[in-house]
Amino acid sequence: MSSIKGIIFDYGGTIDTDGIHWGELIWNEYRRACIDITHEEYREAYVHAERYLAKNRAIEPTDTFRRLLEKKIAIQFDRLRETATGAELTPANEKMIAEGCYGRVKETLKRTCAIVEELSRRFPIVLVTNFYGNMPVVLEEFGLSEYFRTIVESSVVGLRKPDPALFSLGVEALGMRAEDIAVVGDSYRKDIYPSSTLGCSTVWLKNICWKEEPVINGHEPSATIKSLEELPRAIDAIAKGL
Repeated sequence: MSSIKGIIFDYGGTIDTDGIHWGELIWNEYRRACIDITHEEYREAYVHAERYLAKNRAIEPTDTFRRLLEKKIAIQFDRLRETATGAELTPANEKMIAEGCYGRVKETLKRTCAIVEELSRRFPIVLVTNFYGNMPVVLEEFGLSEYFRTIVESSVVGLRKPDPALFSLGVEALGMRAEDIAVVGDSYRKDIYPSSTLGCSTVWLKNICWKEEPVINGHEPSATIKSLEELPRAIDAIAKGL
């Protein structure tokens, strides 16, 4: 029987979108705005922007999530102006997509914040995330700060998922054995596999993925869910060895 005494949460794609990969969420907003580009053109621009943000300090520690989205979509649009020259990539469309994504997150957080709050009354919680250096501001913006004992943020500590060392810092922050911790994330490769190598229990939030992620034998998730609303029950089942 497992004993769950603490939880490590991923943030992006987990708490903020309830398992919808950010690439897919933004693509839906491009379609709502009727931007005439192919999915392949969009995916290339999305990956370009993510790599740019990972390598450059474009996001300030004081940036809100709204400002982060504006910068991210601007980088995508700049790339698409080079690669998809026939599309109508106007400032108005750029703003529409950023605002649409922000609205989707606010609506999702109405549900997911309640789950995080519920679990925070039962367990100490740590956040382990690949993010841009402004995670405390984003958590404050959405009223989530009080639920996390510590934030382990990739750009702050100089480690990045899928490096298990990032999760080791989360385990250390909780001050308990890895075997007593459940890790919750939307990516098998970046969340589930690396934390399972440490001995943590894992809950894979598998909703709308960017691409299929094969599961490695011996490192299967302890539970797989489609929404964070299923998480409290999944945690209880793991604790009971079900």
